[in-house]
Amino acid sequence: MKPWRSCILLAVGIGLPAVAQDSDIDLRVRAVLTRHLKFSTEDLEQLRRNRIVKHRIETQTPGEVAVVGAVRVNARKAAFFARVRDIARFKSRPDVLQIGRFSDPPALDDLAGLTVDKNDFDVRDCHVGDCGIRLPADVIRRLRRDINMKAPDAQARGAALFKQVLFDDVTAYVSGAPGRLAQYDDGARPIRPLEEFDGILAATPSIGALVAGLPEQLKYFPSARLPEAEDFLYWSKEKFGFAPFITVTHVTIVCPSTETCVMTTKNVYSSRYLDASLAVAIASDASTSLDAFYLVYGNRSRANALKGSFSGLRRSLVERRARASIEDNLKTIKIQLEKGL
Repeated sequence: MKPWRSCILLAVGIGLPAVAQDSDIDLRVRAVLTRHLKFSTEDLEQLRRNRIVKHRIETQTPGEVAVVGAVRVNARKAAFFARVRDIARFKSRPDVLQIGRFSDPPALDDLAGLTVDKNDFDVRDCHVGDCGIRLPADVIRRLRRDINMKAPDAQARGAALFKQVLFDDVTAYVSGAPGRLAQYDDGARPIRPLEEFDGILAATPSIGALVAGLPEQLKYFPSARLPEAEDFLYWSKEKFGFAPFITVTHVTIVCPSTETCVMTTKNVYSSRYLDASLAVAIASDASTSLDAFYLVYGNRSRANALKGSFSGLRRSLVERRARASIEDNLKTIKIQLEKGL
């Protein structure tokens, strides 16, 4: 799903607020909704009645956007995760231009379906502090040094170098080796995506309440990898804003109980727009039916473009668009799963 379309789920403390007595939502998931995500008793009743509930989450950090939504799906949650594993089909929409799942371990050929053209970035106009794609200063200088910008194949060579750099970043990420892209120098202000992600994670200290050790996996992967977790990475090229953007996403699926499974999607790289993003989906069986589950989905994202002058207006527009998008996505998932499409 789109990076602006959702908000990170916060986990739970102990104790439950008063809720509708006939709610069939798992107690721990209910606590997430009521205590931390501010869902009301009426919201829970709307969920039980097969209606979508969604809203924004207050954030304290400039440039940060957070929304969350939930829906009851009259199907088995296993069907949802089966679709997620087939990520190309799951994200098949007109705005998803290209997508592919990385092998384990990743291979450069995994990026064969990714095209990088002038709409993504013009290699001839890429300079430190002014480039159409997010790269560290040393990589941008390498482009200028190794490629003859007057040659007819300059764009193709720049695309090949970018894909090699992206592959090297993914390889370093999954192996824990040095070489991660720690800073982007394509604009006037350096962006440090690893620090931005740590900030998002630190802002949600209770995320481990449903899955012990999940915050450590997200922060220190692969050294703190949960043995029961299922992990995979995929890349995508999607329409958004004035130009498409290329991302790499890390998906983790783990089931702390037979009734509830949790999926996180962590942004590993984004060619523009996003500084960092973390999304969570909770799929929890309805206690009154073997063929129904509650799906709670959200994302917390940071973007440099939402800081500075007019940031309040831009942030308001993004949040409104995000709430509408999360409703559309939950509705689509519900329809497809219930009809077996």
